[in-house]
Amino acid sequence: MIKKILIANRGEIAIRVIKTCNALGIKSVAVYSDEDVSSKHVKMASEAYHIGAASPAESYLNIKKIVETAVSCGADAIHPGYGFLSENADFADLCEKKKLNFIGPSGESMRLCGDKMLCKAAMAKAKVPTVPGSPGIVEEVEKALDIAHTIGYPVLLKSVFGGGGRGIRLVHNEQELKQEFELASGESKAAFGKSELFVEKFLPKIRHIEFQLARDKHGNAVHIFERECSIQRRHQKLIEMSPSPVVDQKTRDEVGQLAVKATIAVDYTNAGTAEFLRLDDGTFYFIEINARLQVEHPVTEFVSGLDLVKLQIDIANGEEIPFKQKDLKVNGCAIECRINAEDTFLDFAPSTGRVSDVNIPSGPGVRVDTYLYPGCTVSPYYDSLMAKLITWGQNFEESRQRMRIALSDFYVEGVETSIPLYKTILDTNEFIKGDLSTDFLDRFKILDRLRDDLKKEVSQKGDAALAATLVHSEFLKNRIRPNKEQSVHWKTQLDRH
Repeated sequence: MIKKILIANRGEIAIRVIKTCNALGIKSVAVYSDEDVSSKHVKMASEAYHIGAASPAESYLNIKKIVETAVSCGADAIHPGYGFLSENADFADLCEKKKLNFIGPSGESMRLCGDKMLCKAAMAKAKVPTVPGSPGIVEEVEKALDIAHTIGYPVLLKSVFGGGGRGIRLVHNEQELKQEFELASGESKAAFGKSELFVEKFLPKIRHIEFQLARDKHGNAVHIFERECSIQRRHQKLIEMSPSPVVDQKTRDEVGQLAVKATIAVDYTNAGTAEFLRLDDGTFYFIEINARLQVEHPVTEFVSGLDLVKLQIDIANGEEIPFKQKDLKVNGCAIECRINAEDTFLDFAPSTGRVSDVNIPSGPGVRVDTYLYPGCTVSPYYDSLMAKLITWGQNFEESRQRMRIALSDFYVEGVETSIPLYKTILDTNEFIKGDLSTDFLDRFKILDRLRDDLKKEVSQKGDAALAATLVHSEFLKNRIRPNKEQSVHWKTQLDRH
């Protein structure tokens, strides 16, 4: 039985795992870089150990150091969280070699999930439908041109080992494909260490819907409903919800069983996610398995009543999943907004620095997973995600209204955040009606609407900080460089706030 878990991660996900460890009476071990010496997860864990410099390569991606720390402190398991080493098959293999229980799938299964071509072949064998495209790796631009001609433009050039929206290029014609092929190959090499590409049909106005999965070491597998993840920017999810407004029970059963078949096809164990694209006509195409706990897992926890981290630990312990598919019922609706430290008006550029003050919302049906506290630092070395704000209601509208209130109560001083963007999105008729797609921000000109909302709020409240944000957004929108007088005014507004 697992008695001590080293958490090979940082920030809010490390804290999330620590909380479940505490509830189960399991000792938790935090690791930290130079940058994170004062971080919340370090203070909350049963034990904490320094593993290197601020750079991820020298700390949170340092496989050897992390495993050595786990062995030396007497941990018997490692939870990878998400990001960093969570989908690194070599890491999983080394844990197994050192007799550390890796809380996730096997290295072999992870490799199969991570290689999109091998995974696609496994799905074809299991009769799980995938997006039309090349049957394997495309090494030459001439072959890519032939495939694009067959399936029709536009197409996507995608890294075989890509993930998180990286390593993807959209091309609309033959000339663009010729120009982008080498660039995409080089980008893949730089990001993932491998340059292999494949070609896939680009599908317009699609929804991104994923199914939470769990499979134990005894072969029992279930899906734990779907999550709607269509509101994105640059292939990165912003808002997630469960259930999806376009998935009825019949569809949930049918596509959920496809997700389970996908899990079995790659011999996957533990918690994971099968991701699908849904067309307007209701067709679902499998795209990949994320071999880890997802950022958005709390919405599933809200509507299922399960602790997914506990389920992960139980499965790693060799226990059977304690319920059957028929036992699971969707209860209410949950919505998650990812609170990122980003400048929405500067192409979502990361915003870093000291957080001078923060107010965390609370109330019925409100949950916040975060590492924030007054005086903490948002580091330039790591992901911009600061917090996850999740609300639950008996139905979509109750969850939406709770989210609106919680967003208004949530403020972070010292860095720019994505909170104003979410306020605008949640009030759009399109969001309320469930007219969602992966191009939602562009299709409905959301940034323009955000500027209009800021103007109204400034007019009504006369808020100095809002005024400064609005001035900033107008400068960027019109590519205007503020003169000295405007710059002084802008700084004064910020200082006054």
